[in-house]
Amino acid sequence: MLSAEDIQLIVTSGEGYNAEFKVAVPSKVRELTEEVCAFANAAGGVLLLGVDDHNQIKGINIDNARRSAIQNSISDISPALYCTLSIVEVGGKNIGVIEVPSGTEKPYIFSGAIYIRLGPNSQKLTTAEEMRDFFQQSGKIYFDESPCRDFDAANEIDKTNAAVFKEMAHLSTTVPDFQVYNNLKLFTSEGFVKNGAVLFFGKAPETYFEKAIIRCVAFADTNKRYIIDDKPFGGPLYAQYLKAIQWLREKLDVRYDIEGQGSGPRNEIWEIPETVFKEAIINSLSHRDYYDKGAVTTVELFTDRIEISNPRWTRKCHSPRRFRQAQSFSQSTHFWTLCKNAARRANRIRYQPDERGNESCKFASTPVQYGRNVYSDISTSIKNCGENCGENCGENFGRKDHNTH
Repeated sequence: MLSAEDIQLIVTSGEGYNAEFKVAVPSKVRELTEEVCAFANAAGGVLLLGVDDHNQIKGINIDNARRSAIQNSISDISPALYCTLSIVEVGGKNIGVIEVPSGTEKPYIFSGAIYIRLGPNSQKLTTAEEMRDFFQQSGKIYFDESPCRDFDAANEIDKTNAAVFKEMAHLSTTVPDFQVYNNLKLFTSEGFVKNGAVLFFGKAPETYFEKAIIRCVAFADTNKRYIIDDKPFGGPLYAQYLKAIQWLREKLDVRYDIEGQGSGPRNEIWEIPETVFKEAIINSLSHRDYYDKGAVTTVELFTDRIEISNPRWTRKCHSPRRFRQAQSFSQSTHFWTLCKNAARRANRIRYQPDERGNESCKFASTPVQYGRNVYSDISTSIKNCGENCGENCGENFGRKDHNTH
């Protein structure tokens, strides 16, 4: 059973793949049961009642009638799933807690429907294709949930990255690292560190997973014939993200606005807004399929565009429409807890304007393309001017074929 301290840490970390908050018992109790069913069909999780969407503990009073209604509704899940509602006092307020195990007899069905967990959301499967894909996946253990048996947590965890995580998740520095790892479910029941923890907190994940790097490549023209810079970046995923952003900062045209800044830092103006790169790179690193032994995540810089590609970014059960509906394909909460504030969804990537107000970013599953409207190479600018006058050079560069899983 979760302690008050455990619950406080979960609330501070926020909702995610393994955590869902409700400020009150909904009028339709089945809404809670749908969440429970989704957790059972995934890696398990906890449903907290009396916590709002802003991670504030409000408290809740659940009378016997409502408690019975909740338990009766949960009992309608098939096959039978054992989980109960308990009340835990946190900071003088009562919180309803439903701990849901990862089911051993998937799929679990409620009211004739299958519910699954996608990032911080629960989703009802509605098409035959979605259900087929779920049945194919339900017997597997996701990569980030699998044990990395050779990883030595005592010597190979990046303490600096752990400190950054606590700062960004608004956790006290006095919270022991081990407690954070336990609450994020980073260890298997046998005590091994999970692959996801190695990717996010290990000093050198590429030691264990050779494709767990991001490769940044600059080309001399609009094609891939001549490479002028090629940098592979390893280390924890967050460190890879920072290195890739810094590489782009050094390659792209960045102006500085000092008007009205006083003694404050200069305002950077990128030729393409920095925020779109942050979102695309974080999404690529946290949502890619690390079972895939093929290509690595790449950032490719051309004279007229930038492409960010991620091998096997999407799964077959996720249509482009659903991908753009702010849903994640990461299986573990530790990716979302740190990344959620920086990677808010593909919709923002698609419509983010450049410094001139042009919508230069184009979402096409993989790769994500960004047209460059500022020419750093004068000769290329003159050559292209006559050929492409009036055209948006970020438009219609085509889509690459990609495999999904």
